[in-house]
Amino acid sequence: MWVSVIDVSEADFEREVIERSHTTPVVVDFWAAWCGPCRQLGPLLEAAAAAREGDVVLAKLDTDANPQLASSFGIQGIPAVKAFRDGAVVAEFVGAQPRPGVEAFFDAIVPSEVDRLVATGDEAALRKAVELAPASADAAVPLARLLLARGDLDDAATLLEAVPAGFEADGLRARIELQRTGELDEAIAAIDAGDPERAFELLLAALDETGDQREDVRRVIVGELARLEPGDVLARETRRRLAAALF
Repeated sequence: MWVSVIDVSEADFEREVIERSHTTPVVVDFWAAWCGPCRQLGPLLEAAAAAREGDVVLAKLDTDANPQLASSFGIQGIPAVKAFRDGAVVAEFVGAQPRPGVEAFFDAIVPSEVDRLVATGDEAALRKAVELAPASADAAVPLARLLLARGDLDDAATLLEAVPAGFEADGLRARIELQRTGELDEAIAAIDAGDPERAFELLLAALDETGDQREDVRRVIVGELARLEPGDVLARETRRRLAAALF
Protein backbone atom coordinates (compact mmCIF):
# COMPACT_ATOMS: atom_id res chain seq x y z
CA MET A 1 0.00 0.00 0.00
CA TRP A 2 1.31 3.42 -0.96
CA VAL A 3 1.86 5.85 1.94
CA SER A 4 1.59 9.51 0.94
CA VAL A 5 2.52 11.03 4.34
CA ILE A 6 5.33 9.93 6.65
CA ASP A 7 6.99 11.26 9.80
CA VAL A 8 10.76 11.66 9.59
CA SER A 9 13.54 12.44 12.04
CA GLU A 10 17.27 13.00 12.06
CA ALA A 11 17.72 9.23 12.29
CA ASP A 12 15.99 8.39 9.00
CA PHE A 13 16.01 11.67 7.04
CA GLU A 14 18.80 10.54 4.73
CA ARG A 15 16.96 7.36 3.76
CA GLU A 16 13.38 8.59 3.74
CA VAL A 17 13.99 11.97 2.07
CA ILE A 18 17.35 12.21 0.32
CA GLU A 19 17.56 8.66 -1.04
CA ARG A 20 13.84 8.39 -1.77
CA SER A 21 13.88 11.66 -3.72
CA HIS A 22 16.01 10.03 -6.42
CA THR A 23 12.96 8.04 -7.47
CA THR A 24 10.00 10.05 -6.11
CA PRO A 25 9.78 13.76 -5.24
CA VAL A 26 9.59 14.35 -1.47
CA VAL A 27 8.04 17.44 0.10
CA VAL A 28 9.27 18.10 3.64
CA ASP A 29 7.02 20.01 6.06
CA PHE A 30 9.13 21.56 8.83
CA TRP A 31 6.62 22.17 11.62
CA ALA A 32 6.11 22.25 15.41
CA ALA A 33 3.12 21.51 17.66
CA TRP A 34 2.96 25.05 19.06
CA CYS A 35 2.85 26.67 15.59
CA GLY A 36 -0.66 27.85 14.63
CA PRO A 37 0.11 28.44 10.91
CA CYS A 38 1.62 24.92 10.81
CA ARG A 39 -1.70 23.47 11.93
CA GLN A 40 -3.45 25.43 9.18
CA LEU A 41 -1.01 24.42 6.45
CA GLY A 42 -0.54 20.77 7.43
CA PRO A 43 -3.94 19.46 6.26
CA LEU A 44 -3.55 21.26 2.91
CA LEU A 45 -0.17 19.64 2.36
CA GLU A 46 -1.49 16.23 3.33
CA ALA A 47 -4.49 16.54 1.01
CA ALA A 48 -2.28 17.62 -1.89
CA ALA A 49 0.06 14.67 -1.35
CA ALA A 50 -2.82 12.20 -1.05
CA ALA A 51 -4.39 13.50 -4.27
CA ARG A 52 -1.13 12.71 -6.10
CA GLU A 53 -0.75 9.24 -4.63
CA GLY A 54 2.25 7.49 -6.08
CA ASP A 55 3.80 10.66 -7.50
CA VAL A 56 5.00 12.44 -4.34
CA VAL A 57 5.62 11.80 -0.64
CA LEU A 58 5.02 14.32 2.14
CA ALA A 59 7.54 13.97 4.97
CA LYS A 60 6.70 15.79 8.21
CA LEU A 61 9.59 16.84 10.45
CA ASP A 62 9.06 18.24 13.96
CA THR A 63 11.66 21.01 14.31
CA ASP A 64 11.51 20.94 18.12
CA ALA A 65 12.40 17.25 18.19
CA ASN A 66 15.02 17.59 15.42
CA PRO A 67 16.73 20.97 15.96
CA GLN A 68 20.06 20.00 14.40
CA LEU A 69 18.46 18.95 11.13
CA ALA A 70 16.27 22.05 11.04
CA SER A 71 19.36 24.20 11.59
CA SER A 72 21.28 22.43 8.84
CA PHE A 73 18.58 23.47 6.36
CA GLY A 74 18.54 27.06 7.58
CA ILE A 75 15.04 26.90 9.05
CA GLN A 76 14.41 30.24 10.76
CA GLY A 77 10.63 30.39 10.57
CA ILE A 78 7.90 27.77 10.33
CA PRO A 79 6.02 26.36 8.66
CA ALA A 80 8.78 25.90 6.12
CA VAL A 81 8.28 23.59 3.15
CA LYS A 82 11.03 22.22 0.93
CA ALA A 83 10.69 19.93 -2.08
CA PHE A 84 13.48 17.46 -2.79
CA ARG A 85 14.28 15.80 -6.09
CA ASP A 86 17.43 13.81 -6.88
CA GLY A 87 18.78 14.54 -3.41
CA ALA A 88 18.54 18.33 -3.62
CA VAL A 89 16.06 21.09 -2.77
CA VAL A 90 14.28 22.16 -5.97
CA ALA A 91 11.51 24.40 -4.56
CA GLU A 92 10.50 25.88 -1.20
CA PHE A 93 8.33 28.39 0.62
CA VAL A 94 7.90 29.71 4.16
CA GLY A 95 4.65 30.50 5.94
CA ALA A 96 1.07 29.35 5.54
CA GLN A 97 -0.29 29.30 1.99
CA PRO A 98 -3.84 29.11 0.62
CA ARG A 99 -4.99 25.89 -1.04
CA PRO A 100 -4.39 27.17 -4.63
CA GLY A 101 -0.80 28.05 -3.74
CA VAL A 102 -0.20 24.62 -2.21
CA GLU A 103 -1.71 22.89 -5.25
CA ALA A 104 0.45 24.94 -7.62
CA PHE A 105 3.55 24.09 -5.57
CA PHE A 106 2.85 20.35 -5.83
CA ASP A 107 1.97 20.59 -9.52
CA ALA A 108 5.36 22.15 -10.23
CA ILE A 109 7.35 19.31 -8.67
CA VAL A 110 5.30 16.26 -9.60
CA PRO A 111 6.13 14.78 -13.01
CA SER A 112 3.57 15.71 -15.64
CA GLU A 113 2.11 13.25 -18.11
CA VAL A 114 4.58 14.60 -20.67
CA ASP A 115 7.47 13.97 -18.26
CA ARG A 116 6.34 10.39 -17.72
CA LEU A 117 5.98 9.75 -21.44
CA VAL A 118 9.44 11.19 -22.15
CA ALA A 119 10.92 9.01 -19.41
CA THR A 120 9.50 5.96 -21.19
CA GLY A 121 11.61 6.90 -24.18
CA ASP A 122 10.04 4.77 -26.91
CA GLU A 123 8.76 6.32 -30.13
CA ALA A 124 5.07 5.86 -29.38
CA ALA A 125 5.41 7.55 -25.98
CA LEU A 126 7.47 10.39 -27.44
CA ARG A 127 4.90 10.99 -30.17
CA LYS A 128 2.15 11.16 -27.55
CA ALA A 129 4.25 13.61 -25.52
CA VAL A 130 4.72 15.82 -28.59
CA GLU A 131 0.97 15.77 -29.22
CA LEU A 132 0.42 17.02 -25.68
CA ALA A 133 3.26 19.58 -25.77
CA PRO A 134 4.48 20.33 -29.32
CA ALA A 135 7.00 22.91 -28.11
CA SER A 136 8.59 20.64 -25.51
CA ALA A 137 12.24 20.14 -26.39
CA ASP A 138 12.38 17.26 -23.90
CA ALA A 139 9.88 15.38 -26.06
CA ALA A 140 10.64 16.66 -29.56
CA VAL A 141 14.45 16.42 -29.50
CA PRO A 142 14.70 12.67 -28.70
CA LEU A 143 11.92 11.93 -31.19
CA ALA A 144 13.70 13.98 -33.85
CA ARG A 145 16.87 12.00 -33.18
CA LEU A 146 14.98 8.75 -33.77
CA LEU A 147 13.59 10.10 -37.04
CA LEU A 148 16.96 11.37 -38.23
CA ALA A 149 18.67 8.09 -37.44
CA ARG A 150 16.41 6.38 -39.95
CA GLY A 151 16.63 9.18 -42.51
CA ASP A 152 13.27 10.92 -42.00
CA LEU A 153 14.69 14.42 -42.49
CA ASP A 154 11.44 16.14 -43.46
CA ASP A 155 9.48 14.72 -40.53
CA ALA A 156 12.25 15.69 -38.11
CA ALA A 157 12.44 19.22 -39.53
CA THR A 158 8.67 19.64 -39.22
CA LEU A 159 8.75 18.35 -35.65
CA LEU A 160 11.44 20.84 -34.66
CA GLU A 161 9.59 23.86 -36.10
CA ALA A 162 7.60 24.30 -32.88
CA VAL A 163 10.61 23.91 -30.58
CA PRO A 164 12.24 27.11 -29.24
CA ALA A 165 15.92 27.82 -29.78
CA GLY A 166 18.22 25.65 -27.69
CA PHE A 167 21.59 23.97 -28.09
CA GLU A 168 20.28 20.50 -28.91
CA ALA A 169 17.35 21.62 -31.07
CA ASP A 170 19.53 24.10 -32.97
CA GLY A 171 22.15 21.41 -33.45
CA LEU A 172 19.60 19.04 -34.96
CA ARG A 173 18.27 21.76 -37.26
CA ALA A 174 21.83 22.37 -38.45
CA ARG A 175 22.40 18.65 -38.86
CA ILE A 176 19.36 18.43 -41.12
CA GLU A 177 20.78 21.14 -43.37
CA LEU A 178 24.09 19.30 -43.60
CA GLN A 179 22.38 15.98 -44.34
CA ARG A 180 20.32 17.55 -47.12
CA THR A 181 23.57 18.41 -48.92
CA GLY A 182 25.19 15.07 -48.19
CA GLU A 183 27.87 16.66 -46.01
CA LEU A 184 29.60 14.93 -43.12
CA ASP A 185 27.83 11.60 -43.51
CA GLU A 186 30.59 9.82 -41.60
CA ALA A 187 30.40 12.21 -38.64
CA ILE A 188 26.60 11.95 -38.52
CA ALA A 189 26.81 8.17 -38.68
CA ALA A 190 29.16 8.28 -35.68
CA ILE A 191 26.61 10.36 -33.76
CA ASP A 192 23.85 7.86 -34.49
CA ALA A 193 26.16 4.98 -33.55
CA GLY A 194 26.79 6.53 -30.12
CA ASP A 195 30.45 7.31 -30.83
CA PRO A 196 30.80 10.99 -29.81
CA GLU A 197 34.62 10.87 -29.76
CA ARG A 198 34.75 9.89 -33.44
CA ALA A 199 31.96 12.34 -34.30
CA PHE A 200 33.70 15.29 -32.63
CA GLU A 201 37.00 14.44 -34.34
CA LEU A 202 35.37 14.52 -37.76
CA LEU A 203 33.28 17.60 -37.05
CA LEU A 204 36.22 19.59 -35.72
CA ALA A 205 38.27 18.65 -38.76
CA ALA A 206 35.40 19.84 -40.99
CA LEU A 207 35.33 23.32 -39.49
CA ASP A 208 38.17 24.44 -41.81
CA GLU A 209 36.75 22.71 -44.86
CA THR A 210 33.06 23.51 -45.01
CA GLY A 211 33.06 27.20 -45.95
CA ASP A 212 29.51 28.56 -45.88
CA GLN A 213 28.37 25.58 -43.79
CA ARG A 214 30.89 26.22 -41.04
CA GLU A 215 28.23 27.70 -38.76
CA ASP A 216 26.05 24.61 -39.19
CA VAL A 217 28.99 22.40 -38.22
CA ARG A 218 29.61 24.53 -35.13
CA ARG A 219 25.96 24.26 -34.13
CA VAL A 220 26.03 20.48 -34.50
CA ILE A 221 29.11 20.29 -32.29
CA VAL A 222 27.55 22.53 -29.63
CA GLY A 223 24.33 20.51 -29.76
CA GLU A 224 26.15 17.24 -29.22
CA LEU A 225 28.20 18.76 -26.40
CA ALA A 226 24.94 19.64 -24.64
CA ARG A 227 24.21 15.91 -24.34
CA LEU A 228 27.34 15.30 -22.25
CA GLU A 229 27.86 16.00 -18.58
CA PRO A 230 29.62 19.37 -17.98
CA GLY A 231 32.59 17.70 -16.30
CA ASP A 232 33.01 15.03 -18.99
CA VAL A 233 36.65 14.84 -20.13
CA LEU A 234 35.67 14.56 -23.80
CA ALA A 235 33.33 17.55 -23.45
CA ARG A 236 36.04 19.71 -21.87
CA GLU A 237 38.61 18.83 -24.50
CA THR A 238 36.17 19.34 -27.36
CA ARG A 239 35.15 22.77 -26.04
CA ARG A 240 38.81 23.76 -25.83
CA ARG A 241 39.48 22.62 -29.39
CA LEU A 242 36.31 24.26 -30.67
CA ALA A 243 37.26 27.60 -29.12
CA ALA A 244 40.75 27.36 -30.60
CA ALA A 245 39.33 26.59 -34.05
CA LEU A 246 36.87 29.48 -33.96
CA PHE A 247 39.01 32.16 -32.37
